[in-house]
Amino acid sequence: MTSAILPTYARYPLAFEHGEGAWLTSTTGEKYLDFGSSIAVTSLGHTHPHLVQALTQQAQKLWITSNLFEIPEAETLARRLADATFADLVFFSNSGAESVELAIKMARKWNTANGQPERFRMITFQGAFHGRTLATLAAAGNPKYLDGFGPAVEGFDQVPFGDLAAVKAAIGPQTGAILVEPIQGEGGVRAGAREFIRGLREICDESKLLLCFDEVQCGMGRTGKLYAYDYYGVAPDILASAKGIGGGFPLGAVLATAEAAKGMGVGSHGTTYGGNPLAMACGNAVLDVLLAPGFLEEVSRKGLLLRQCLAGLAASHPEVIEEIRGEGLIQGIRVRVPNGDFAAAARAEKLIVIPAGENVLRILPPLIVSDEEIREGVSRLEAACRHFEMAAASQLKEHGAGG
Repeated sequence: MTSAILPTYARYPLAFEHGEGAWLTSTTGEKYLDFGSSIAVTSLGHTHPHLVQALTQQAQKLWITSNLFEIPEAETLARRLADATFADLVFFSNSGAESVELAIKMARKWNTANGQPERFRMITFQGAFHGRTLATLAAAGNPKYLDGFGPAVEGFDQVPFGDLAAVKAAIGPQTGAILVEPIQGEGGVRAGAREFIRGLREICDESKLLLCFDEVQCGMGRTGKLYAYDYYGVAPDILASAKGIGGGFPLGAVLATAEAAKGMGVGSHGTTYGGNPLAMACGNAVLDVLLAPGFLEEVSRKGLLLRQCLAGLAASHPEVIEEIRGEGLIQGIRVRVPNGDFAAAARAEKLIVIPAGENVLRILPPLIVSDEEIREGVSRLEAACRHFEMAAASQLKEHGAGG
């Protein structure tokens, strides 16, 4: 049957019907170890009991009332996020792109509120991915994603990631903010150096700019901290969050200081579904687990174990693996073979990994992954490496015979 779905995805011929923890079961009954987590979304794994209970209980009470009325569940989650972070205020959205879009709008409004509406430009970084709206595409500046959609939204100046000198050189009279992923996910799991991220904070303070973090992918416990900014020891003024915050239920959030948000008055922004009781039940359930005593410390420990196992894998297979990069449970493997081919070889071993930029494979297991599952996943990665080594040896043998 011909699909009625808009053909914007190059889908693998594979579908799943059940998930539990770090495992997925396909429609043909095969079990896969999920080291992709729906691209860092299923932070608590699949069908986590606490998340299922929270969603089920809320679904039997109330789904939505709209933001014309108070939503107690949203008030609770916003207060918990504010208390656990740098933020004073929170706005709930439905996705990462919406969250980043609001971060951009909020930064522009802040400058307008300060009597400087001309300071609407934002410095962003090459290799970034901020979403699929017209503004977030322009912020990232990737020609591949911008092609065919008309003139790019004005107001973004891309500079090389990690280059503080280029950032300083790009600041002009119209510059009002800097937007950065502390760890670029789609760009190839490129972690900003501490001196770079801290340097951005210093530049913003000196030039009276807002510092905006896109932590859609690297936030919500991925680095062993609730948000990666804490890993770097600096706080942004605005932070965009999504993916893992809902554990699989569509949910995004923008966290901000009261100062950064001062331009956002009544009617300046809105959403139909943002902050709905179902999403808030999931968000609160995820936070219950992440903020439980010792949970994030355990993520840090497991991240170190994963990194050590991947380092051993790279040392054993230097002809296939070029580099290991990342922090905590957001790791990247830069390979010497096409990353799409490596992802396919991993799927043949019943392991899911996610391709990214710079010929990298993203390793994003759920935060509840066990030590045994980490070792099992790396064992399956090793089997994928051997696939390419055997193919290279066979090709060499054929050439030798032919010679």
